[in-house]
Amino acid sequence: MCPPRFFEVSYVINPWMDPTKPVDTALAMTQWEELRDTYRRLGHTVHEITPEPGLPDMVFAANSGTVIDGRVLGSKFRAPERAAEAEHFRRWFVEQGYRDLRMPTKINEAEGDFAWTGRVLLAGTGFRTDPEAHAEAQESLGVPVVSLRLTDPRYYHLDTALFVLAEETDSTPAQVCYYPEAFSPGTRRVLRRMFPDAVLADEGDASCLGVNGVSDGRNVVLPVEATELGDRLAARGYEPVYVDIAELRKAGGGPKCCTMELRK
Repeated sequence: MCPPRFFEVSYVINPWMDPTKPVDTALAMTQWEELRDTYRRLGHTVHEITPEPGLPDMVFAANSGTVIDGRVLGSKFRAPERAAEAEHFRRWFVEQGYRDLRMPTKINEAEGDFAWTGRVLLAGTGFRTDPEAHAEAQESLGVPVVSLRLTDPRYYHLDTALFVLAEETDSTPAQVCYYPEAFSPGTRRVLRRMFPDAVLADEGDASCLGVNGVSDGRNVVLPVEATELGDRLAARGYEPVYVDIAELRKAGGGPKCCTMELRK
């Protein structure tokens, strides 16, 4: 995770951003700290990277790396405003001792568009990550990749429209939650075939970035507004954990956007 010390909305690279609306950086920091501390209370280890001035979106750490079995594929941003973030995260991985590290040649916004199910890497495209980056991810990470096409610009990254509730094990299939209307018709058919028992989100869930959740297989961290989705998840046996991250949502980010998962 990366503290939002320099967070602001000074440019527009997604439909959520409006530089004319005021942003409270101190409040963003307080909300981010609550998210970080929530992970710690749930028993998770949180590593922090130092934020850099002039990179207000660096708080959205999910976009800067994909880690599976200790292998790391870095990022390459589409928006020039975020391009410099990739090198800061690359250096962080090196400093932390990651040796199997590759940087992409294609536009690749990491866990913003990649979701690991325990067996397959779901890979989004349509607005940010290039389709060619999916093949590059398969070669770099050594896992099968399934491409999914996003069609609604409000849900510009896969992690705004889908998240993994529980990874696949030898005895149980992966479980996911997704918002069908964010995807192309063909992709919806793929998702129905792969995940017939998925939790389906509606417009109300998606419009507060409720589908930008983080699950450890039991606890599901959601924006505080996503109570209806939380109720449906609770009915499936999950434990909703709500956080207020409304200030960071002004830049199009929720809990998952702020969270890169390190799978060692």
